[in-house]
Amino acid sequence: PHSLHYFDVGVSEPSPGVPEFVSVGYVDGNLISHYDSETGREVPRADWMAANLDQQYWDTQTQILQNTQQLFRVNLETGRGRYNQSRGAHTLQRMYGCELLEDGSTRGYWQDAYDGRDFLSLDMDTMTFTAADAAAQITKRKWEGENEAERLKHYLENTCIEWLRKHVSNGWAVLERKERP
Repeated sequence: PHSLHYFDVGVSEPSPGVPEFVSVGYVDGNLISHYDSETGREVPRADWMAANLDQQYWDTQTQILQNTQQLFRVNLETGRGRYNQSRGAHTLQRMYGCELLEDGSTRGYWQDAYDGRDFLSLDMDTMTFTAADAAAQITKRKWEGENEAERLKHYLENTCIEWLRKHVSNGWAVLERKERP
């Protein structure tokens, strides 16, 4: 089995060494990419990623993550309002990704958390969002009205899997050398 996972974190009060936004990507548990708001660029974190993907790939990913950074900033402010919080340090976390299983089937997931607690997750079987509380229900209704579940499902089952296949092909020599747990 192979996996492609991304972890994004946004903070409302960045400080030295704690950027406003960070995104990291992993293939089979190996760090492949890193973006943070201090550099404003996504960069390869595996030699085989750097060797096999051109500048256009990194420029495109950088643009996507700059947009995500802006969304996280807005969503942190929205969360503060929904939870009736005054200023202070708050976090928004997202983890999402896809897996290619031994039998050729695929699996995807998408989960958001606010201040370290579950907020919203996508149920790929029912194509619905699971909201953790009343504040998350508002986002759930908004996203369902915008067909966000279909967009995410398409990304997780198609785009994500295509990139996973490419990354596994490009990094085969390194990925296969790793000891399996």
